Amino acid sequence: MQRPRVLIVSPASQRENNGNWQTASRWAHFLRARWRVTIAPDWDTSAPAPDLMIALHARRSAAPLAAFAAAFPERPRVLVLTGTDLYRDIATDTAAQASLAHAHRLVLLQADGLALLAPAVRARACVIHQSAPALTPFRHAAARRFIDIVMIGHLREEKDPRTFMRAAALVTAPKARLLHIGGALDPILGELAVATQAATPRYRWLGAMPHAATRQRLRRSHAMVIASHMEGGANVIIEALTCGVPVLASDISGNRGMLGDGYAGYFAPADAPALARLIERCIGDASFHALLRRQCDARAPLFAPEHERASVLDLVDNLL
Repeated sequence: MQRPRVLIVSPASQRENNGNWQTASRWAHFLRARWRVTIAPDWDTSAPAPDLMIALHARRSAAPLAAFAAAFPERPRVLVLTGTDLYRDIATDTAAQASLAHAHRLVLLQADGLALLAPAVRARACVIHQSAPALTPFRHAAARRFIDIVMIGHLREEKDPRTFMRAAALVTAPKARLLHIGGALDPILGELAVATQAATPRYRWLGAMPHAATRQRLRRSHAMVIASHMEGGANVIIEALTCGVPVLASDISGNRGMLGDGYAGYFAPADAPALARLIERCIGDASFHALLRRQCDARAPLFAPEHERASVLDLVDNLL
């Protein structure tokens, strides 16, 4: 007897190497232990039909999700809600709203987003925390030439790279170096990064990097910044927590759902002076840095791979 087929529809590919792709790739790895799994940007109707569809992104995967629901209404469909889904599209976009109706189960990547769903929709929703393998925290030498603060995320408006760039011009700690990893999805922001690098020597835009190299650069950093306007449950937060690097995060629902309401490392969204002060404190106040480390270490067990794997397998197993 052949194993059931699972199709993961991901608008992001390995080439983009963003959070959605990391989720699709990781889930496919988990599911292949029991089922035949394919990742594709769309549903190829000429191929054998899947027994279950997992769609990432309500708006961008709306067409294949709707087509599969029409062709095989009895076959289960899962929708994974991203940050732009939760915090923008499901309130305004008819295709994203239709996707909510087409899905048998909805998956959120952090619990704060549940409050944005109507009660009837919330009844079909669950939370599955993403994960990353733990890396041994990096032990810095007592005397360092640079103290690196890293931001990881492609240059697009939702990630608010402008605030990180503006903060770089305000930080005065002599050893501080602000590193930005990510490709320029918005050419205007790419031009701004080049200009900022020329005007602000402590800011360096490293461009897109392979995932493994990015994680090693993160592991060697003093702290990580996530300045986003909206997040569904950022992979980079998990990757920081699971290698012992504290996070400086914009105070938005998606980040609070990951780091908790009592976390000490928040700054107001788009507030570059507040971020600069937080960076300065993180570098100059060892007790504050240690507090952030303790708080992050306490959250890290939520994002263990074995927990995510069990949740994903249970979700699909119950539907099939």
